[in-house]
Amino acid sequence: MSAVTIPKTPVRVSHPLRAEAVRGFAPIAGAAVVLTLGVLLVGSSAHWQGGWAETAAQLHNSVLVSVPLAAAAGCWQGGRERRRRTEELWGTVVRTPLVRFLASALPVAFWTAAGHLVAAALAMLATWPYAQGDRPRFGTVPGDAVAVAAAALLGHVVGRAVPTRLAAPLLAIAGYVGLGVLASADPGLAGPLDPAFPIMDTDVPVWWQPLAMAGWTAGLALAAALGSAARRRATALLPLAAAVAAATVLVQAGDGLWHEDPAAHRQVCDTSTTPAICVEARYAGMLPQIGEALSGITGRLKGVRNLPARWEDVNHEPRDPEAQLPMLTPLGWSVVRGRLTDPRQYAWEAAAALERRPECLHPTRRMLVADDAVESYLAPSPLQDDTDAWDAKGSAEQRAQARSRKAARARLRTMDDQDRREWLSAYFATAGTCDVKGVPAL
Repeated sequence: MSAVTIPKTPVRVSHPLRAEAVRGFAPIAGAAVVLTLGVLLVGSSAHWQGGWAETAAQLHNSVLVSVPLAAAAGCWQGGRERRRRTEELWGTVVRTPLVRFLASALPVAFWTAAGHLVAAALAMLATWPYAQGDRPRFGTVPGDAVAVAAAALLGHVVGRAVPTRLAAPLLAIAGYVGLGVLASADPGLAGPLDPAFPIMDTDVPVWWQPLAMAGWTAGLALAAALGSAARRRATALLPLAAAVAAATVLVQAGDGLWHEDPAAHRQVCDTSTTPAICVEARYAGMLPQIGEALSGITGRLKGVRNLPARWEDVNHEPRDPEAQLPMLTPLGWSVVRGRLTDPRQYAWEAAAALERRPECLHPTRRMLVADDAVESYLAPSPLQDDTDAWDAKGSAEQRAQARSRKAARARLRTMDDQDRREWLSAYFATAGTCDVKGVPAL
């Protein structure tokens, strides 16, 4: 009887790096980063959703949380073999210590960095429907992701070296506190090297800052990994030299790493009204609804002379012939997700800004009555009725003042259109002073 040869089917053995990346702790670590950042971003969404610059700043500042979290995840993974008591067994395998280190550490670094990128992508998508101008900003995202991955590698080194289960939570706390202290301290030398250094929405990095920051954080992490697991530890000198070179560039640049966004100082105007309405170029899409909110004021001011040429959304004292438009920023107050939160309050503040009066130490009753009548005619304060009701229950002097204000408001409203335009023209001629003697009495 002849023997039958059965062909052997080759058994495909998955690469250990793939097994670690697909199963186990690494995907959980990435999901933890996404979930944690998601909760933080949702909780503060009113302050960034709707502005590309605010979203970019919020994502960069969230590194203060994602870096310690990634370091803790790497530390926990680094102590896995000790917890399983398989260190001696791993010592008998053919693979070198560095290969074993990378097979365990790289998946956590990849997944935590991917978690940060996913959170950033979701935040960008959440901003897109409400953005009112400008453009998406991705400048800091790559450098931040590399910093998160580097933190995971450094945490892995700590987890292998420190024989305690408390190493991971303690490292997370220490990282958060340390980065927080660096962020709140005088920038000095540490500021340019701090991957979680806080920025404002008007800050834009120079094009090479993310590359230099990535070289600093990645070089430091690779140097620690090679020094911990490589057979020839001298190879750690190469990434260490790269980290030192990147750090030198960052420190020497200092404040030059960031510059102000030019769009924050550029105004876009709607000149179809008098005064014209101007906002920052980053929020040009807000002009139609601001124009609608102020339409009652601009409609009542047709034909009136001596008005400011425009309202401007500026962060400084307006200059003639400008008036201060109520500020749109910071988001979360007068603007949330691309919409005015209280158009009536916004209109009243814009009407009050037309007076452009300095702080008068001793305002006269005539001045107060005239200002109140103009504000009430153009855009009444949302609290006007409450104030009148309160004064009506007050002292005799308060009741008399309330009667004077109401009478002046009524006279201004019932004037002939031409007479009212002349009176308002005389009134606005005194704007910027503490004297209304040239204004006819009401």
